[in-house]
Amino acid sequence: MSFIRNLFKFVYSKLFLIQLVIAVAMIAILSYVTLEWLDGTTNHNQRIVVPSLSKKTLDEVGKVLEEKELRYEVQDSANFNPDFPRYSVIEQNPIAGSEVKENRKIYVTLNPSGYRKIEVPDVVQRTKRQAEPKLIALGFKIGTVTYQPNIAKDMVLELRHKGKRLKPGTKLMKTSTIDLVLGDGQQGTINLSN
Repeated sequence: MSFIRNLFKFVYSKLFLIQLVIAVAMIAILSYVTLEWLDGTTNHNQRIVVPSLSKKTLDEVGKVLEEKELRYEVQDSANFNPDFPRYSVIEQNPIAGSEVKENRKIYVTLNPSGYRKIEVPDVVQRTKRQAEPKLIALGFKIGTVTYQPNIAKDMVLELRHKGKRLKPGTKLMKTSTIDLVLGDGQQGTINLSN
């Protein structure tokens, strides 16, 4: 009982109250100084508007960002986009118009030099209905469709590119045109006459 009484006496004593006021004042002063220091070192409220880097070369990107006190890093190239010049920026993060702090890194994605090469799948001996979607899904275009005598109607007999026969596994640029040679469903006529 006397311990609790002594504790209350100490808590309500002048000495404790003075130390409490001094401690609160010191915490407030340290917090203010710390916040001011952080504000000064992190350039708080100083924002830079990210410029548009679209269709710019890396040399142009370097100059534009250096003037704004920003940095850049090139990410992997994306799929080729014919609407953009080769080796130019097609995407950036953060996007143009965003506000960032000084020395922020801007990530850019470049347009490659051309479409990448893709393996021609093995669609020989498959129906046209099976082959066309597979070729289109890979990024190829379907060109002319010709027919040859063969009992299997609409079965792919061969694939051609620029007149040359293609073997499965051959690599062609994406968006290349592939011509199909299909069976016409007719049994070839046999000439028995001499």
